[in-house]
Amino acid sequence: MSGYESARRMLSSHEAEERLSLLYGTREGEVVRQKARYLSVLEQHEKTFHVDGDIALISAPGRTEIGGNHTDHNHGLVLAASVNLDTLAAVSARSDSMVHLCSEGYAPITLDLADPEKHSEEEGTTAALIRGVASRFAAMGLKIGGFDATVTSTVASGSGLSSSAAFEVLIAAILDRLHSRANLDFVTQAKIGQYAENVYFGKPSGLLDQMASAAGGLVTVDFGADEPKVKALSYDFAARGYALAVVATGGSHADLTADYAAIPAEMKAVAAHFGKGFLREVPQDDFMRAIPSLRGELSDRAILRAMHFYAENERVTRQVEALERDDIGDFFANIIASGRSSFMYLQNVWAKPQDQSLSLALALAEELLSGRGAWRIHGGGFAGTTLNFVPEDLLGRFVGTMDGAFGAGSCHVLNIRPVGAYAL
Repeated sequence: MSGYESARRMLSSHEAEERLSLLYGTREGEVVRQKARYLSVLEQHEKTFHVDGDIALISAPGRTEIGGNHTDHNHGLVLAASVNLDTLAAVSARSDSMVHLCSEGYAPITLDLADPEKHSEEEGTTAALIRGVASRFAAMGLKIGGFDATVTSTVASGSGLSSSAAFEVLIAAILDRLHSRANLDFVTQAKIGQYAENVYFGKPSGLLDQMASAAGGLVTVDFGADEPKVKALSYDFAARGYALAVVATGGSHADLTADYAAIPAEMKAVAAHFGKGFLREVPQDDFMRAIPSLRGELSDRAILRAMHFYAENERVTRQVEALERDDIGDFFANIIASGRSSFMYLQNVWAKPQDQSLSLALALAEELLSGRGAWRIHGGGFAGTTLNFVPEDLLGRFVGTMDGAFGAGSCHVLNIRPVGAYAL
């Protein structure tokens, strides 16, 4: 039996249906849609590569940031979850070091992993992420090798659900499954992805995105130690009558790298005033007393962003405590406060005054959800998405309003996915 026939037979099994329900939830028709999607990527792989060996179907999830906006890069606290939107690949191992990757909607990529060095012309590209992940594997003494991959994704680029982190975690899972067989833990997967994004891709991201994608489920992460401390949480928003919805406003992340980079840089500049590398190392009282001298040294925006950092860390703690005692009202109050702090102090809701799609999405959410749910900026900001907790009885109206303002399909209703990278 060929690898393709074996994979098809597996997809028709009851066990596959259970696994798809685990990954994507049980909303009506979802398992049927996902089975068709898996078959489609498998058939495209067969048509493109004609391999004789085994075929693996591997998925890595997008993530939603629930609390802790722009805190991870200064060793702060976050609350995050992996979601049921993912990047999916049909993959087969090669005996050489070549990678051939065909991703739906993009030009095919070919590169040789025998060359692990950073290529300046690849910066900002998918090829850089692949080479960066492989380079880190090799530096860690892990075996690498070539592969053929056919990729599709429901984590749209620029959606704020971290398509890059999902892709990095996916590539790490592919190399681990096909070649190293080290069964890497999720913290190592996340760090490898961050390395690829920071060093090879050229984006100075923190570790939040990769950690949430790799860990799976609802987690709170403390980045203050050398090794991030991850605590799994269990909370069923749906059982309490609420849906998670993200609204993709259509804003572009293009040319915003400098805006993203300025946030951690300005926070670290405040820390440097105290001889520290990260704000987490500076007591809040020391920072507050130093504001007069900081104003003569740094911009007011840097000071405001530092104020956001300290308050946001405290909000994450309160959010976790509220969930643990099942106080949804207090949880929502802290979500809303987080969004307002991001707007006023972190200042990552818009980069250009003429493009305020996120501001509009937040204003519409407040109009619809005030007293009933919660809303905030989601992820890196400046463009992308908002996060909303919507009562089920308002969900139809909420989706219709957001799709009407930002285009059909702009509003995505999410499930929390309980696992990270996963081979079906």
